[in-house]
Amino acid sequence: MKLPRPKTLLWMSAAAAVLTIILKTLAWYVTGSVGLLSDAMESFVNLAGAVFALMMVTIAERPADEDHPHGHHKAEYFSSGFEGMLIFGAALGILWTSVDRLMHPQPLEQLGWGMAFSLASTVLNGVGAWVLLKAAKVHNSIALEADGRHLRTDVWTSIGVVAGVALVQVTGWLWLDPVVAIAVALNILKEGWHLIRNSSHGLMDSAVDPETADSIQQTLDRFVQQEKDAQGRELVRFDHVVTRAAAQRSFVSMHMHMPASWTLGRSAKLRNDVERALVESQPQLHATIEMLPSDVEPVQTLGELEPVVEPATAGAAVT
Repeated sequence: MKLPRPKTLLWMSAAAAVLTIILKTLAWYVTGSVGLLSDAMESFVNLAGAVFALMMVTIAERPADEDHPHGHHKAEYFSSGFEGMLIFGAALGILWTSVDRLMHPQPLEQLGWGMAFSLASTVLNGVGAWVLLKAAKVHNSIALEADGRHLRTDVWTSIGVVAGVALVQVTGWLWLDPVVAIAVALNILKEGWHLIRNSSHGLMDSAVDPETADSIQQTLDRFVQQEKDAQGRELVRFDHVVTRAAAQRSFVSMHMHMPASWTLGRSAKLRNDVERALVESQPQLHATIEMLPSDVEPVQTLGELEPVVEPATAGAAVT
């Protein structure tokens, strides 16, 4: 099944959030349950998160320009961080309301209709979370992942709230309703922290995920095995392979060493072949390859890589 583009999915998520708000607000209105109210408050966070994610994805799609030569892909990390902070705010509001209700319990009304509205919104959120998380893997989008993870948390929150309301109806213990709401708030605080942590990691130039790193290494190993002399000795090697993840895009830079006797044309052709193979294996990848003779070894100096020619040789680096 072909999934819609990230912007289309986020428009759908925002529309679903509006419908969910209506259903959950009705559930709270007819029952007076603070647990259901906490569930409705989190849906407002869903809507705000989806709208902000839509804005950031729109910015992330802009092409590279003079001020942003590597593109605008990191804008998606702001979406994840923003949604995490919204979740924190909603959780604090839920805790405040729940503690007040715990001190002043009130009877619940029309629980049948309230739970029906809540369960309908839960199904809607469950479907939305599944689609968003699946699309996040396809598009490698942290904005979709953040929205999907939040919706999935909302699903478990709603299930917990409905279970708490049902227990109140069975036992008559009114204190269960605010206690469940407090548990909901603590649960979504955990999810908010997870989103903020992921956002900060992305903004600090984290390496690519292990699957992408393995794919890059396998591609490079294939070229090392292909390029051998008559005696079976390897002619090409790669080192200083550095990766960086930036939302939907990934970057890798490296040094490719080859015999100094090779012509520039042969060296350039191999570099192009390596770049093409890397992009074919990881379409979102941008590769930067510096060509060096086999006897030139770069050294790390204050964050920069400078090629150093061994005294016994006079090979020149070609880049």
